[in-house]
Amino acid sequence: MKIHLDLDCYFVSAERTRYPFLMGKNVVIAKGSDNKIFSNDKKEGMVLGDTGAFNSVLEFKNNYDEKNILQAWKKEFIDSEGKIRGIVITKSYECKPYGIKTGASLKEAFSLCPNLVVLPSDHYFYQELSQKLKSYLELKIPLLEQYSIDEWFGDLDGYIKDEDTLEFITELRDDILKKFNLPITIGASKSKWIAKLLTDRIKPFGVYALPSDMVLEYTKNISVNDFPGIGKAIARKLQDYRIKTLGDLRNSPNLLNQYGKTGKELYNKICGTDNENVIPNSDRKGIGISRNFKAVQDRTEIYRRTSILARYLSHTISKLKLNPTTFYFKIKYEYGIKNSQSVTENRLFNERFLCDLSIDMIKKLDNHYGHKIQYIAISASNFSNTHNQKTYSLLDYESDLKFASLNEKLLKIRDKYGVDIIKYGNEIH
Repeated sequence: MKIHLDLDCYFVSAERTRYPFLMGKNVVIAKGSDNKIFSNDKKEGMVLGDTGAFNSVLEFKNNYDEKNILQAWKKEFIDSEGKIRGIVITKSYECKPYGIKTGASLKEAFSLCPNLVVLPSDHYFYQELSQKLKSYLELKIPLLEQYSIDEWFGDLDGYIKDEDTLEFITELRDDILKKFNLPITIGASKSKWIAKLLTDRIKPFGVYALPSDMVLEYTKNISVNDFPGIGKAIARKLQDYRIKTLGDLRNSPNLLNQYGKTGKELYNKICGTDNENVIPNSDRKGIGISRNFKAVQDRTEIYRRTSILARYLSHTISKLKLNPTTFYFKIKYEYGIKNSQSVTENRLFNERFLCDLSIDMIKKLDNHYGHKIQYIAISASNFSNTHNQKTYSLLDYESDLKFASLNEKLLKIRDKYGVDIIKYGNEIH
């Protein structure tokens, strides 16, 4: 069988491993504007490698006073005018009766639950703990695929008999709680995606192994909106045809056939017959960096921040030995207006190229010059490798080769002394 492991309320659970007094309390983890990367203060960062498809490439270590951790949120989320900023990114199960939702403003969360305990997010710590757990899981599970910071798929075929799966995952769940003090839910099925569907339904701290001959019966009344892989666009289309449950959808395969190969694959997933493999290591599809911040009018400051983001992303790309050829840029203005564009450049990657391109593209996207900007994102994809070979531009190749050589020297220096040891002149303020 294949299994899906999903840590329960992970960020809160992670904080409880170092602050046990949070157990049983109404806890939310909040996140606000992140200006650490733009400051000139000394900072300790973590460049992330193979940690799942949905993780950021860079996190910074928090330096809060652990003795006064309950007051840390005030410094992070109360601005100079006394207004509470920030949004809820994770809430404890104790918060459920109060109706606090992920994505709610911190101000709204306080109005719903006056005795709320708030902690600023510490993704550096969450990544460290996740990697420790991953190392342990690799010893227990023959094939392990990290899906996100708090989720994994595993393949037990040929290792654990189907009839022994429930006992195995029950012991694994209990061992994880004992060794890491982290509650986790584990679902098992012949299909990865049915296993993931199970964990969503049996949380928290649940275990369940679903035999193949029970998949159709178990899932027939489950809403199509609850199935991983059915996005909003498909869900809206199915609603037009009054398709509400997975059972309804299985009885109407032609509705998914119109989506071609993707639709057929999705149909097999909801039937539990997809046979999709657990992939321990897969080629990275993309990598990116983004930051929200208090809205800024000064375009010189915007370009400075763009340069910093590009430099950090370049360091990560170089560290992971990638050569992207497609780049995506996005800005968001104060009142929600967005602008984005991607560009393809078949060039040998180097930091100078990305920094120049990033500033040029942000200038191009900025067509509301009178508006303040509060978000910048840069990402890279379409990597040139043995499976996807590119022909580089001959006009720029010689120059790019020199800068690529410089990149290697920069990488060694920054690995030793930190990413900020060498900056560009336009970053100093």
